[in-house]
Amino acid sequence: MKFIEEVVVEEFLPTFRSMLAEALRERGLTQSEVADLLGISQSAVSKYVHGDIDRNERLLADGRLTDLVDRLAEGLVAGDTSPVQALIEAEVFIRQLEQGDLLAQLHAEAVPALADAEAGFDIHDPDSQFRVAERTLSSVRQGLTILENATGFAALIPAVGSNLVECLPDADGIEDVVAVPGRILDVKGRATVPGDPEFGVSEHVASVLLAARNNGSDARAALNVRYDPDLVATLDANGLETVEFDAEADLDDALAAALADSPDADVLYQTGGFGVEPVLYLLAPDARAAAETVRDVL
Repeated sequence: MKFIEEVVVEEFLPTFRSMLAEALRERGLTQSEVADLLGISQSAVSKYVHGDIDRNERLLADGRLTDLVDRLAEGLVAGDTSPVQALIEAEVFIRQLEQGDLLAQLHAEAVPALADAEAGFDIHDPDSQFRVAERTLSSVRQGLTILENATGFAALIPAVGSNLVECLPDADGIEDVVAVPGRILDVKGRATVPGDPEFGVSEHVASVLLAARNNGSDARAALNVRYDPDLVATLDANGLETVEFDAEADLDDALAAALADSPDADVLYQTGGFGVEPVLYLLAPDARAAAETVRDVL
């Protein structure tokens, strides 16, 4: 009797870990740094990097595994992917390979009697809420990295500060929205992010995103910047749909009116009111896309 988990431990993990360790070392990390990221010893990293372990050739030749390793290595080095996110992605990939795929084939070869059984290996849900939440956090981190390195972005931060937010697909409140705690600020001409993104820490920008979604928008992310008519014109010229709303009206009513004829609007802006600073809100499919759009018009 041999369980598929034994195939994972004996065939997949040594191959995957060695590939990831190599990829991280190739990107300039030390053995100590690789060991810390992967939660293994430096001696284990040395064995992986120097090929002192047996690796499964069929897994090595699988382009999907190569793509996963490269993506995780890039994210871990850049800080856009947390070790937890990397673990989740690897776990999901393993479950996919267990479901009638390569690991299931290796298991069937190790236990020939399985070939005659109609067994399913649907062990974990690839679209679990935990995985979606981690992906959303990672997306906001990536967007923030883009903004921090975008020359000129600090000049677009309004007096109230900016925030980059992204919500879960089924969000129904601010607790389902990832944002920067304390907002992004202009500190001596540099965009400064005060802390790692979290769920439920934005009221205003998150409320704008949720109100837009409640009134027909499919956007999952939003970024607020200083209102500038020239910026609106530039965004419009770049093919984005811009819509003005009433800053002094109830937010939901204002966006309902603004989006009535333009539910696919990419940009919402208000030109100010009594005690209200003019602000522009960029809507996007995800936080990275929102940040890239602003970076590209600077």
